[in-house]
Amino acid sequence: MVSVVHSFQPSSDEADVLSRLRHGLPADAAARTGEALALAREAYGEQVLGTGESVLQHAMGMALIVASLDLDVDARIAALLFAASDHVEDCGERLKAGFGDTVAGLVTGLHRLGSLRPLTRAAAGAGEGATEMRAQTEILRKMLLAMVDDIRVVLLRLASRVQTLRFLSERPGAERDEMARESLLIYAPLGNRLGIWHVKWELEDLAFRYLEPETYKRIARMLDEKRSEREGFIDAAVTRLQKEMAAAGIRAEIYGRPKHIFSIWNKMRGKDIDFEKVYDVRAVRIIVDEIKDCYTALGIVHHLWQPIRGEFDDYISHPKGNFYRSLHTAVEDENGRSLEVQIRTREMHEHAELGVAAHWRYKESGSSVKARGAYEDKISWLRQLLSWRDEIADSAEWVQQFKRAALDDTIYVLTPQDKVIDLPRGATPLDFAYRLHTDIGHRCRGAKVDGHMVPLNTPLANGQRVEISTIKSGGPSRDWLNPAQGYLVTSRARSKAKQWFAAQDEAEMLAQGRALVTRELQREGQSQANLEELAVKLGLKSADALFLAAARGEVGMRAIDVALRGGAEELPPEPEIQTRKSKAGDSRILVVGVDKLLTQVGKCCKPMPPDAITGFVTRGKGISIHRVECINFRNMAARNPERVISAEWGAQSGAVYPVDLLVDAGDRQGLLRDISDILSREKINVTAVKTQSRAGVAHMSFTVELSGTAALQKALSALREVPGVITAQRR
Repeated sequence: MVSVVHSFQPSSDEADVLSRLRHGLPADAAARTGEALALAREAYGEQVLGTGESVLQHAMGMALIVASLDLDVDARIAALLFAASDHVEDCGERLKAGFGDTVAGLVTGLHRLGSLRPLTRAAAGAGEGATEMRAQTEILRKMLLAMVDDIRVVLLRLASRVQTLRFLSERPGAERDEMARESLLIYAPLGNRLGIWHVKWELEDLAFRYLEPETYKRIARMLDEKRSEREGFIDAAVTRLQKEMAAAGIRAEIYGRPKHIFSIWNKMRGKDIDFEKVYDVRAVRIIVDEIKDCYTALGIVHHLWQPIRGEFDDYISHPKGNFYRSLHTAVEDENGRSLEVQIRTREMHEHAELGVAAHWRYKESGSSVKARGAYEDKISWLRQLLSWRDEIADSAEWVQQFKRAALDDTIYVLTPQDKVIDLPRGATPLDFAYRLHTDIGHRCRGAKVDGHMVPLNTPLANGQRVEISTIKSGGPSRDWLNPAQGYLVTSRARSKAKQWFAAQDEAEMLAQGRALVTRELQREGQSQANLEELAVKLGLKSADALFLAAARGEVGMRAIDVALRGGAEELPPEPEIQTRKSKAGDSRILVVGVDKLLTQVGKCCKPMPPDAITGFVTRGKGISIHRVECINFRNMAARNPERVISAEWGAQSGAVYPVDLLVDAGDRQGLLRDISDILSREKINVTAVKTQSRAGVAHMSFTVELSGTAALQKALSALREVPGVITAQRR
């Protein structure tokens, strides 16, 4: 390792910081922190940040917060050198030479996150009032995580924000309010999701104190007014519990649990209750050795005090989705004073305090409360890494696990107006255009990424700004649907393009039918005939329906001639309708124009009501029924158009239909069991299963029996709630 600065003599303050930074580090790592502080002092000098804080003082404060998180020496050094990119020439090379690639990467990542500051500032200025803004704020939080290759960069950013809010303690003003709002909307929820508890609480309490000083003081005053009474009550409760635990032979650590003002206010506001009804203002925590001791301790607590109805939760038998395990109960004494008690083992406590048990999925409002998917599983994986780092002897292995846990399933790009758009990794400017608006996608003819023209099949990356060029009118190219050319990656964009071509095919058929009907009217000298009335006479809803029927051969020219003459000549009898019965005996498919002919559902597309269907006359197997958009049917119809026949659904009471469901999910133990449980719960019969796993992703195909699209949508919604599921769709 190359020495960075020679003859470094730290001041007394710097020496104190170094001493605290080096706590728990081996000698060689401790020496590196001294070199980093020397470089920081040399690079920053007397420079100050926009807030007025000394860059060097901010770096040292930030590094101490990082050390309090028990992060490794590379993270502590990166905190000291957080602003090196702006103050050190050839920063990347110098940091690599002096401190290694990891430190250089962390500092680069911090600098990159700084480019998002205008977005987070704008989100804070707009607030979270509107639904769209709440969604944008949530996407922005995810973008902050996705923009880094190493999650420690986010932890460094959180530490920097805590240090800034501490510095602004005695500096009220618009800038402090802006920082506080930004912290509440963006950074505190990130700390919550990563389980960095004391960072989250400090961010919330400081921001709340700055934004709502009167409310903050009022709650603080209520806490202070009863502090001695509360502390006396808790001390007595702890003493009583210790005595009972000892009598029961249980070794336990029991102590009062601090309450945070923002948490109290949030509970008062969320439950619309008074301060006196916040049960956990008085709170104790019991730490025991084994799970059985948890339940013994619970019995002791409920024996000593009266349990409060509806305030007991067993997160040991039923852990939260983020792996949090503990017993929660609230009781009251003979004087009606409430006490919240948490009971857990030491292992559960370490797990929770290290952040694995962040409550974000349950405490944040909106549609994402119950949503689970690849993103949530990645966050859980990151939390586990935080708690497992002490068990990994080789720090290089730890770094590699962090890199493998990068949030690489989704990218976040910007519109020219700085709106954040989330897309699957690998998405192109064309996918981006369709995500903005279907019509923009159809008319897209060019794209700029970060100001430079790029091909429409260029994969996008996190943080890029994309601008779309369109023509006034027009539609997609069929090349866009060619997977080999890579224009469209997202299923939504491909579906929109396919729908456009399907509409064009219908328009072409409409034109053909119009030409046939017009020619027949001219031949009969009835060019001025009312087409709408003519359609009604023929049992059709509109003139367009007449044109389509004529083009498909469903209405012949003789029938049109008879209708024009007012029905003076009898029409031939209606063709008999052949029905195919389901197993339950209900009519399922009506094939028009053929008497007593066998029908079968096409295995390639497995149609079900109310899919638009059509028939194809096969050799020896009767009529094969397909979805109108079925590729196999279209290929057969193109080769043999004379064998196409009209079909429609009949009564479907009690009938079920085979449907293929495709599920992609992060591969994990128990995944197939969880999906099977969901299908069983929904009473869905599974007739075939096929699974394959590649690169950590399980690709699963289920053939199930469903009664229609309502049942299909319900099944897909249930599957998407299974932890780890990325996509669930019909084939």
